[in-house]
Amino acid sequence: MHRRKSSLVTRNDKRPSTPCAEQTLWISGRHASLAALANPDRLCRRVLVTPAGAAEVSGVMAGLRAEGRVLPEPEVVARAVIDAVAPEAVHQGVAVQVTPLAPLSLEAVLDRALTRAVIVVLDQITDPHNVGAILRSAAAFGALAVVMQDRHVPPETAALAKAASGGLESVPMARVVNLTRAIGSLKTAGFWAIGLDAAAPLSLARVDRADRIALVLGSEGQGLRRLVRAECDSLASLPMTGAVESLNVSNAAAVALYELVRTPPDSPHHLAGTGTPLI
Repeated sequence: MHRRKSSLVTRNDKRPSTPCAEQTLWISGRHASLAALANPDRLCRRVLVTPAGAAEVSGVMAGLRAEGRVLPEPEVVARAVIDAVAPEAVHQGVAVQVTPLAPLSLEAVLDRALTRAVIVVLDQITDPHNVGAILRSAAAFGALAVVMQDRHVPPETAALAKAASGGLESVPMARVVNLTRAIGSLKTAGFWAIGLDAAAPLSLARVDRADRIALVLGSEGQGLRRLVRAECDSLASLPMTGAVESLNVSNAAAVALYELVRTPPDSPHHLAGTGTPLI
């Protein structure tokens, strides 16, 4: 059994929580747009909608205003207008101009952690579609946050938001200066760090776990960097048939998060370190 006594996180990775007021981006697509409108932490500047979707969007916005949300009036426009602001997205007839969300510090993330929690840590995953898809899976399986370095990672963009399909609004992203040090801070706070590695001898179902887990994912090409790998408590793989060499990192994240969620906290294999597979 592996448990760590939680203690105060070191403050080396605390980041200023100030939004970028001047910068804006367009979030498009029904799920991503409605999630942005509903997010009380998101400042929405404009809402564009085609006539076909105007009734639904206006109805949702009316309900949000009734709850106290301050929103601009929707602008009913031709599809070509939305094509111009969201040229690379399947926008489904709706787009919202927003300011980026204020960054969250690692300390603030840990302040929200319950006894049982999963935090996803990304080691130099640079594709915004992959990061967005990981956020979507993190939201679906109840992860507390996604932690990544503040360099060599994609900024908050329309492509990332579209791939996240609303997950960007519900799963906070914490950007840190040093990822290895951040994993150390997570461990100090009682998290057991599991690095996903295709070459690891034990599957995720077999490795020791704790109630608090930091799931560490590396880039598809390089995988986990040496120092990040060394900071992990365990390395785990996902069992595959061998028909393909590996999974896309966002797919691997979804499978891993499902495995972590499906293991009940009172399972004899959870935290037991028995080496007995769950299935």
